[in-house]
Amino acid sequence: MTSLTAAVSGDRLEDSVSAAFIWCSSASGLCWFCWFWSLLVLVLVFLVVPVVVVVLVLVVPVVLVVLVVLVFLVVPVVVVVLVLVVPVVLVLVVLVVLVMERGESLQDQLRCPVCLDVFTDPLMLLCGHSYCRCCVRSMTMDLLGQLTCPLCRCAVDGDSPRPNVSLARIIEALQEVSVSGGEKVRSCPQHHNPLSLYCEDERTVICGLCGSIGAHRGHQITPLSSVYSRMKEDISCLMTDFQHQKRKLEDQICKMAYNKSRITNESDVLKWVVRKEFGELRRWLEVEEAGFIQEVETSTAVLISSLQNQTDQLNQNQNQLQDAQKILQDLSNEGHLDFITKYGSIAPRFREIQQLQQKEERRFSSVNFITGFNHNDIKLTVWKRLHRKVLPAPEQLKLDPQTAHPMLELRLGDTVVSCGALLRRLPDNPERFSISYCVLANRGFSSGKHYWEVEVGTKPKWRLGLIKGTTNRKAKLGKSPESGVWMIGLKDGVYEAFLSPRVVLPLVCPPRRLALFLDYENRRLTFFNSDSPDELGFIYSFSLELQGKVFPLLDVCWHYRGDNKHPLVLPQPGRDHLPPHPAPETQPGRDHLAPHPAPVPQPGRDHLHPHPATDPQPGRDHLPLHPAPDPQPVRDHLPPHPAPDPQPVRDHLPPHPAPDTSHM
Repeated sequence: MTSLTAAVSGDRLEDSVSAAFIWCSSASGLCWFCWFWSLLVLVLVFLVVPVVVVVLVLVVPVVLVVLVVLVFLVVPVVVVVLVLVVPVVLVLVVLVVLVMERGESLQDQLRCPVCLDVFTDPLMLLCGHSYCRCCVRSMTMDLLGQLTCPLCRCAVDGDSPRPNVSLARIIEALQEVSVSGGEKVRSCPQHHNPLSLYCEDERTVICGLCGSIGAHRGHQITPLSSVYSRMKEDISCLMTDFQHQKRKLEDQICKMAYNKSRITNESDVLKWVVRKEFGELRRWLEVEEAGFIQEVETSTAVLISSLQNQTDQLNQNQNQLQDAQKILQDLSNEGHLDFITKYGSIAPRFREIQQLQQKEERRFSSVNFITGFNHNDIKLTVWKRLHRKVLPAPEQLKLDPQTAHPMLELRLGDTVVSCGALLRRLPDNPERFSISYCVLANRGFSSGKHYWEVEVGTKPKWRLGLIKGTTNRKAKLGKSPESGVWMIGLKDGVYEAFLSPRVVLPLVCPPRRLALFLDYENRRLTFFNSDSPDELGFIYSFSLELQGKVFPLLDVCWHYRGDNKHPLVLPQPGRDHLPPHPAPETQPGRDHLAPHPAPVPQPGRDHLHPHPATDPQPGRDHLPLHPAPDPQPVRDHLPPHPAPDPQPVRDHLPPHPAPDTSHM
């Protein structure tokens, strides 16, 4: 029927088209534009209508099938979901609303009385009231660590309040409920159901359909609330660990800051010490410089004054000669009678004066400017003086009677020792020397730097040094480093260092006082000549092998029937420098320049004694009247043999032994 209708319609269309063509061909008034649009309409009719008919015949049955499938499959599922899920969702919403309302009322009760905000890390005082940790820390405590509770006004201990764990958990639970209730409910993008489950295998949030019929069927499924609690606990543990690590880092930062501050303070102190030490060195150098300048100025002033006096004397003699010449000239102009009369009284007198002046005629010679030091030795002299000043202070040592040989006698508070004539009966203790005439100091050294002095005076035989504390004292003392003894000594005018073999020390000037310097850490023992109060003269240095305590050793040696009875002395404060016999006074203005070939005393060379010289006449200190050899330059070498020291203050004992030393 449909085909028939289409055929009839087609025939009618063909007739209409034919009629239209006939009419158009008969109408001469139509233009070519009408022909074009007519052709386009015919094409659309013959193409579009069949396509529409085919679509209606084929697509409509498919659409009907799809609708039937949707009605019979989807509608039951939707009905089931509505029946089962909607009541549950409604119940949850009601519960959340109730909890939120109760939470709001709880939040009003869980507020800090100080900051009026929900408790943060609450702490509970001894009175039972709780406050935020920051609020407790902001409260003012007295000197005893007590603070006043803002609610009950009770004085409680504020140093270590306990955390209120229960209150903190309640606040945490309330905050979790508030956060979960305020969150927007998210649904599954596939099933459009709320995400209420967690897939442990793929670690993702799913809905109920995903776990029952979806892609996560058969996986390990956990309710979202349980997973939330577990993850919350893990996060809490992580936060606790982070807090511990943060506290450790804070402690380390505090320690670092403390160390930084300590190092800065120590650096400031060390810089102050360095400035102080260099200030002392500069002060000593300034004092030495002032001394040298003063010596030069004094020498210059004395020499210029002497030259000026001699110049004045020569000018006076010149004036006298001019007066005499004038008188003689006047006499020569007189007449014969007057000339002969006056000649008898003038000529003999002038001839006598001329002869006297010829006898006393002074021959001029050039004068050299000589000071008491050699300018080439200034640095060395100052260095020697500073060397003594930078050494440690002398040790306060005394002699130990428990170690002294029975023949030795100790006097003046155990600071002076000499060899007696009789053997005393003393306890034979292990510390005492039984054969060698030795005694030790009362102090030993096992570390550090130590300096001490010993006065030997003019004693002809002695030995000084260092001994190990473990050396045998009952046998004859082994005088070598292998036996644990390091010493030098004097015998028959020869100074020796006791080694294997012994070393002769080339000392021309006998030292009256010796200094010993021990550097325990650097294993070094050094002997000096300390006669001069300004400098130390090097004698010898030992390289030590030390372990344990060592003691200063004094070996007095046998007295040889009185020839070696001189004592050894440990100088004490107030008696460090004993003066020798008085020296003759030097005249003023003659301390620096010598008129004749006498030696010139030099700074830092007080221990060198040249031959004594006779005292020149007053007023002729610098310019000799008769020919004399030039003054000797500054003497840097020792004289052939020593002579007594002319200076009034010395650092040693009297030059000759005295039978009684009790006055020392």
